[in-house]
Amino acid sequence: MAWIKKTFKTWPLIPVLLTGLALSGCEGTDNREKVDDTVKEFSGQKNLERMEQMKKDIGDIKKQQADRLKEPQ
Repeated sequence: MAWIKKTFKTWPLIPVLLTGLALSGCEGTDNREKVDDTVKEFSGQKNLERMEQMKKDIGDIKKQQADRLKEPQ
């Protein structure tokens, strides 16, 4: 009977340790980067980042045009 109690006390620790090992094992690999990239693509975050970059580029172009028009000719 004592071995059953001991088994049930240590059983929850095993999945926690295995989960920790699984998550820490793929953190620095190329596969992790691919997974993160795919998640960003499906969630639409990449499109938002592209749109923000385009807004920034358009703002920079407008500023350059305004500076060019301010210069004496």
